[in-house]
Amino acid sequence: MENLEIENQFNKVYKNKKVIVTGNTGFKGSWLCAWLLELGANVIGISNGIPTKPFSLFEELELEKKIQYFEEDIRNADAMKNIFNQVKPDFIFHLAAQPIVITSYNDPYETMTTNIIGTVNILEALRGLQNECIAIMITSDKCYDNVEWLWGYKETDILGGKDPYSASKGGAELMIKTYYHSYFSKSESKIKITSVRAGNVIGGGDWAESRIVPDCIKAWINKDVVEIRSPQSTRPWQHVLEPLSGYLLVGKCLFENKKLNGEAFNFGPNSDQNKTVLELIDALANVWGGKSEELFKVIPPPSFHEAGLLKLNCDKALQLLEWKPVLNFKETTALTTEWYMIFHAKSKKLHAYTVDQIKQYSLYASERELIWAKA
Repeated sequence: MENLEIENQFNKVYKNKKVIVTGNTGFKGSWLCAWLLELGANVIGISNGIPTKPFSLFEELELEKKIQYFEEDIRNADAMKNIFNQVKPDFIFHLAAQPIVITSYNDPYETMTTNIIGTVNILEALRGLQNECIAIMITSDKCYDNVEWLWGYKETDILGGKDPYSASKGGAELMIKTYYHSYFSKSESKIKITSVRAGNVIGGGDWAESRIVPDCIKAWINKDVVEIRSPQSTRPWQHVLEPLSGYLLVGKCLFENKKLNGEAFNFGPNSDQNKTVLELIDALANVWGGKSEELFKVIPPPSFHEAGLLKLNCDKALQLLEWKPVLNFKETTALTTEWYMIFHAKSKKLHAYTVDQIKQYSLYASERELIWAKA
């Protein structure tokens, strides 16, 4: 697809708009910034630094040269208010968070303060704005109280969780709900807000610790064997562009329809994307060029509690937004592995190739008649 056609996506609502992305240096945040730039947005990032070393998608895409970037911690309330008052954003996508489950066990205080108090600081900064702004608050599928049932969780199901990470995400959702009902639901409010939930996202450029795809790629690049804990654990895998298309679509719909103010939405894959860790490794290895049984070994499971299967029911997004996932499992794993292969081979400029993948995803969406992809 041509750049002009991408700019026309989402009814052009992001073109020339000032869009704040918190957590812009992270995996999802970097992909979102790259897509917003193609949509013609003026992107402003807020993050407390580069979260992964030595590799970083933000640095690999040279996004620091393409956006305005504030290196600040979302736990600094005054800094958040100052930035928002200076920028006067039209949209904000709040992704900044402590995202790793094992880290939440090791440092629950940092997890709670970042994910709950940090969210409150963003909400307070929004509350102080004098201009109209659309806020898309990203939490996680882990915000639900996972009772290990087989069907998908709906937006009305109970929030919370047994582990610090789940509790922090449930807590963030409660703050969003409180601010909506107390401030942003009022007729005079200039802020419209939504919370969105997704999980088990994979894609090129993820270098976070304790995640299966980065663990595989880092090991295979070094010609090592990757260690996995639970080969038969099942997860609903989805490519990073899937939930991002949902976030961008709900922002567009909220911009056009104030009746969606205060609603929450799930964005997850089709049920046939529920695959075991072993099936995921097989699919990655098939593209990478190796036999999966020679590329991994099983180690004892962790001592901390890890949630079992957690699926999302996305009927609400389909009915109210006309959103649905685009990719099948083979396409998801192919796009993911091919990105890392280009990175490893250094055969193309990574920003250009990342944009090419956004175009390819958009082409799939257009062919499958997704409304947001129609130019």
